[in-house]
Amino acid sequence: MADEKREYQHGKIMQRSVEREMRTCYLDYAMSVIVGRALPDVRDGLKPVHRRILFAMYELSNTHDKPYKKSARVVGEVLGKYHPHGDVAIYDSMVRMAQDFSMRYMLVEGQGNFGSVDGDNPAAMRYTEARLNKFAEEMLVDIEKETVDFTPNFDATLKEPLVLPCRVPNLLVNGSSGIAVGMATNMPPHNLGEVTDALVAMIDNPQVPLETLRQLVPGPDFPTGGFIVGRRGIAEAYSTGRGIVRVRGKAEIRPATKEKKGSIKVTELPYQVNKSEFVKSVAELARDKKIEGISDIADRSDREGMNVYIELKKDANADVVLNQLYAHTTLEGTFGINNLALVNNEPKTLPLYDILREFLGHRKEVVTRRSKFLLRVAKDRKHIVEGLLLALEKIDAVIKVVKSAKQPLQELMAGFGLSEKQADAILEMKIRKLSLLESAKLKEEDKELSKTIDYLTGVLADDRKIYGLIKDELLEMKEKYGDKRRTQILDEEGETELEDLIAEEEVAVIITQDDYIKRVPMSEYKAQKRGGKGVIGSETKEEDQIKDIMLASTHDYLLFFTDKGMVHWLKVYQLPSGGRYAMGKAIVNLLELSGEKIAAWVKTKTFSDKEYLVMLTKNGIAKRSSMADYSRPRKGGIIAITLKEGDSLIDAKKTDGKRELIIATAEGQAIRFKEEDVREIGRTGQGVIGIRVDKGDEVVGMAMDESETLLTVTENGYGKRTDISEYRLQTRGGKGVINIKTKGRNGKVVGIVSVKDSDQLLLVSSGGKMIRLFVKDVSVIGRNTGAVRLMKLDEKEKVVAVEKVSSVAGENAGDNAKEGPKNPPGEPPTAGRKETAQKKKKEPELEPIIFA
Repeated sequence: MADEKREYQHGKIMQRSVEREMRTCYLDYAMSVIVGRALPDVRDGLKPVHRRILFAMYELSNTHDKPYKKSARVVGEVLGKYHPHGDVAIYDSMVRMAQDFSMRYMLVEGQGNFGSVDGDNPAAMRYTEARLNKFAEEMLVDIEKETVDFTPNFDATLKEPLVLPCRVPNLLVNGSSGIAVGMATNMPPHNLGEVTDALVAMIDNPQVPLETLRQLVPGPDFPTGGFIVGRRGIAEAYSTGRGIVRVRGKAEIRPATKEKKGSIKVTELPYQVNKSEFVKSVAELARDKKIEGISDIADRSDREGMNVYIELKKDANADVVLNQLYAHTTLEGTFGINNLALVNNEPKTLPLYDILREFLGHRKEVVTRRSKFLLRVAKDRKHIVEGLLLALEKIDAVIKVVKSAKQPLQELMAGFGLSEKQADAILEMKIRKLSLLESAKLKEEDKELSKTIDYLTGVLADDRKIYGLIKDELLEMKEKYGDKRRTQILDEEGETELEDLIAEEEVAVIITQDDYIKRVPMSEYKAQKRGGKGVIGSETKEEDQIKDIMLASTHDYLLFFTDKGMVHWLKVYQLPSGGRYAMGKAIVNLLELSGEKIAAWVKTKTFSDKEYLVMLTKNGIAKRSSMADYSRPRKGGIIAITLKEGDSLIDAKKTDGKRELIIATAEGQAIRFKEEDVREIGRTGQGVIGIRVDKGDEVVGMAMDESETLLTVTENGYGKRTDISEYRLQTRGGKGVINIKTKGRNGKVVGIVSVKDSDQLLLVSSGGKMIRLFVKDVSVIGRNTGAVRLMKLDEKEKVVAVEKVSSVAGENAGDNAKEGPKNPPGEPPTAGRKETAQKKKKEPELEPIIFA
């Protein structure tokens, strides 16, 4: 619609399109907010409201060496003269400048309640008092010397400065934050001494590299202290004007003593974190069990400083609790740096170098204008002094003219050769004062003025001298207000790993025939004598059976090998944690399996190319590959071995490449050969023959020569322990030798393990029972001999898995066992009763417990 003008009695009305009017009005509003409210000026680092507050207090002589004035008086002065935007906004802005937890270098000194780090509101302005801080006065020095431009206030009755002279780099040392229209600024505070050093370096070398500036200004320095973790975000912010830094509070772990529980003491929080909200969030997380191990929390902060006391439970891991606090609370967070400021009334995102350059440019203009002002004043005064010296030569005649002449100004100018300014100066003096003028003093003053004029003329003619003055003033500010860095910068980069939030502990990982899996703390198992009946190791679904068990750390990787030759991996802590009566979770919900069953698993902490994986199939095929080949799994798994039709993977073990392997079959055969006989093959290769298997027989497992003896376990709960040396070393590919007789009571072999006396065993039955026993209770006998009962089984129950427990885990289990009752369920076999009776006094019977 075309614009139209129509005459009405009440004036002119312009018809315009709504779209055009909205665009124009919103643009005007946006520019007003950007330039006149939300963004700081790059030169003095102040928004208009802060600048007006400081200037009004200066005009009121409300300086650090004068008594405080009521905050309401200051707010009224600012509101009535310079900033008609509401008293609450003005007071809130003044309050922030008086908070030592908000400002790195406070600009206002407050007396009364000005809020707290707990988020408490300040007292009403009628109660509090304020005055300028000495640091703020440095920002106003020389303002009366025409160093900055002034503009009319909102009603054109007064003038206010467009910018302050600012002898200190306020934008960097105090930072700024604000939300404009379509943009926002968030600049962190810095250390004055470090910023000063960077400015001095730029004065000495205008082409100073950014790397040098970064060494001088290593990073932000927050008023609340704490830590900055990593330097990458700082480097990005200093080079581009934008970056994200990770900030962390300061916490001290205090170990437990006989008198006190262990605790965590938080003494510093990240910048702009509310302490009371932090305490509240920790309490809620502890109550909801999202953070384990906290028994109490108390805020013991006082005038001496912050002290948030977090008491830990007896069994809590302090490092894990602290990492959980970092992950789930504001004890650690991020600070997004956005160096957006006004440069010539235009918003710009500025890297560090540009901010420093703009400040130096501002100071150069201020010093130049000050020097010009002082030069003009000196020249004017010298002109007056020269006139006074002329008058002194004929003082009596001058006094007579002043007393009697009708037009003394003209007569002084005509009779004594004085200028109008000189004559005016003489006429403004009282006759008594004029008669007391001393020629010597005036000549001395004239001489000093000449020196001043020469000096200022030289300064204005040479930029190096101007920058020299700037440098001296900056070093003076550093000397007066510089202090130590409060925020420490840590070199560690990267986010807190989920693993850091999980306590490292030994667990039993159990998998069933139907591929349900769970992890259970090893403290749930206590050792029994051999022949014991065991306890419920895991609840199984009807018709499901426990297939295997592995001892691992929660920080280990688990490589899952399927019967079809694929491999997947998970961290142990990613497995569901359950009790002995829990069934666990279907592994298909954790891994992407396509009609596959888990055949073997391997635990590892690393994927080194100096370690190997040896895999074995039910038809006796062995394959050896580098561990490093399996370090990059895909979501759907990767090929571990290529299988021939009718074959399937049944076992896999990690080795150092120098082991001897023992392979056993279900019908009691076993072969021993060097691992090196199996040449290294790529990840997708097929492998070579390890043992030749008769028809109707199949391979059940393999062991390595890690220990001196080999334990063989059969499905009916029997087993025997034999020196590995009794299995002659031969080349791979043979049928091997007889390992154990499988006819009669023994039944088929279900597994073999290389063991030593200090080890313990876990035997798992098809009914879900589990027994833990000492290896030393199983006598070492010959290879081709009978076996002893290891576990009593119910009718139709079979042993399905055997796993070795390390000596360390065994020692822990022994300690735990001493806490329980001494009557183990189950009765040991006759062969073991005498030995048990002999050791009864020295070694208590150990009771099994239920998985939790």
